[in-house]
Amino acid sequence: MSNSSIKLLPDHVANQIAAGEVVQRPASVVKELMENALDAGADNIKLIVKDGGKSLIQVIDNGKGMNPIDARMAFERHATSKIAKAEDLFHIQTKGFRGEALASIAAVAHVEMKTKTENEELGTYIKIEGSKIINQEPVATATGTSIAVKNLFFNIPARRKFLKSIQVEMRHINDEFFRLALAHPQIAFSLIHNGNLLYQLPASNHLQRIDRLFGQKIKQKMVPVQEETDYIKISGYIGKPEYAKRKRGEQYFFVNNRYIKSPYLHHALMSAYEGLIKEKTFPSYFVYFDIDPQHIDVNIHPTKTEIKFDDEQTVYSILKVAAKHSLGQFNITPSMDFDSRPDLEVPYAYTKKSPKIPEINVDPDFNPFKEDSFGQPAKTPTKHFEKKLEYWESLIHPTENFEIPDNNPTTQTENFVQLESHINQKYFQLKNKYIVTRQDDNLLLMHQNRLHTQILFIELYKQLQSGHIASQQLIFPVEINLPEHDIEAVKNFKSELEKMGFDLQFSTRKLLIQAVPFSLNARQTKDVIQDILNDINSDTPTETKELIRKTAYHIAEKSAVKTGQNLQEAEMENMLNQWFKTGRPVHTEQGKKIVYNIPLKTIDRYFD
Repeated sequence: MSNSSIKLLPDHVANQIAAGEVVQRPASVVKELMENALDAGADNIKLIVKDGGKSLIQVIDNGKGMNPIDARMAFERHATSKIAKAEDLFHIQTKGFRGEALASIAAVAHVEMKTKTENEELGTYIKIEGSKIINQEPVATATGTSIAVKNLFFNIPARRKFLKSIQVEMRHINDEFFRLALAHPQIAFSLIHNGNLLYQLPASNHLQRIDRLFGQKIKQKMVPVQEETDYIKISGYIGKPEYAKRKRGEQYFFVNNRYIKSPYLHHALMSAYEGLIKEKTFPSYFVYFDIDPQHIDVNIHPTKTEIKFDDEQTVYSILKVAAKHSLGQFNITPSMDFDSRPDLEVPYAYTKKSPKIPEINVDPDFNPFKEDSFGQPAKTPTKHFEKKLEYWESLIHPTENFEIPDNNPTTQTENFVQLESHINQKYFQLKNKYIVTRQDDNLLLMHQNRLHTQILFIELYKQLQSGHIASQQLIFPVEINLPEHDIEAVKNFKSELEKMGFDLQFSTRKLLIQAVPFSLNARQTKDVIQDILNDINSDTPTETKELIRKTAYHIAEKSAVKTGQNLQEAEMENMLNQWFKTGRPVHTEQGKKIVYNIPLKTIDRYFD
């Protein structure tokens, strides 16, 4: 046996390997600890975080706590109070049942736990570092459990190095916090980050919890959805179509109070909005499913965010019908009226047209007493009718109506002047989207929106680097409602935004913008701020310098001339002159093509 190449791994190595599955980032620890608190029967849970969870993650609950033996056993691998046999996996009522969760966390962090049951006078204190129990002793503490996880991945530098910025890690923690808080509105939650109280959520109902977390008068933007069958019960709230957003975000499914991701169910819900929302926009929804655990399998994904129904098509159909019924019930979807007269209905395209006064054509030569050859009153055609008749005859016999050009010198001069004005024009617009001009023997075709965006970006970025950027004070400040974690993210980026021309003020769940860069207007400001937040919260590691560069591009993008905007020749010429001054870039900052240079020889090939 001494020559065997297969060996048992030491416990601390096995725990670190298990930690790789359970603990991917600070948010993973938050999920495990908060789920344990829920399973312990707590009705008040506090989450305390420092530096996006890198320095500290602490969960304090008022659940049933543990005695000294259970407290020690909780950190052993495969130790759990939630299942006893394999069959229990298919009747799970708790949030988690991983036997290795606490053991895995303790393998890659410094952990301190205080816990006490209601019947004990003293609780238990345990300190663990890298799977090694440093200390265990009695301690005076409140009923429940407090677990503090410090210095995550302290003994695995490679893993710690791959953690993202504080803002990004905090966004993931917020996601986990939101999911559990939305699933359990009857439980009080609070979240503190770096000493700042971000959320304090009292026990409430689903709609109140949604409003507390998202604000922005979201209750007025939702309609309830409700359906109950022998197989499944559906409840919750879905957004009104007019409030659909450009970005995915406020979209949540819960099955038996467990958050899940399901593209299949998302498709069912989106199909209910067909024809009601613009393309590439997304409605908010908070949908709760109650179903017998025997009809689902929660073990198909390590984090249990995906589940499998034993009859997915039924769930799909019920959800789609329930959503359509809710939208129709609240007069959002068009209703079918079999008693209506389609020929009397006004098309939507005509609703914004002003009424047109009817034209009255009178034939002054008409004589009702004059008879034709058949003894009937003569019906002299009106001039309007004669013109129509000429028009139709010209279509049937076009060559017969061909007119020889007028030899009148005045008419000829007018025609030549009109023709010459086009010939002398250096710049043309094609479909109000492209600028067409020539350079030497080449034809230049330029995308007007991308061209102007890149010109503005280069100029704005130069101003930022020099520290001189024009700003304008708004007569009416722009007020944006944001979740507290987004407010905190903007605060962290405040000095950079102020250098870019923004004047920002903060209050609870509100951002007040009193000044913006000169090229930006108040209407575009909200979109720019949302784009900035998307960058800050992005999983892609981004340095401050890169965030500034992206923000400059967002401002330029919103300020540039749009596709479909009519331009005068002088405007096009000015834009081309600016393009030459900026070094004639052929791609935008995001790599999109700006200009195509078509040589004459390429054009000649079309005529070969």
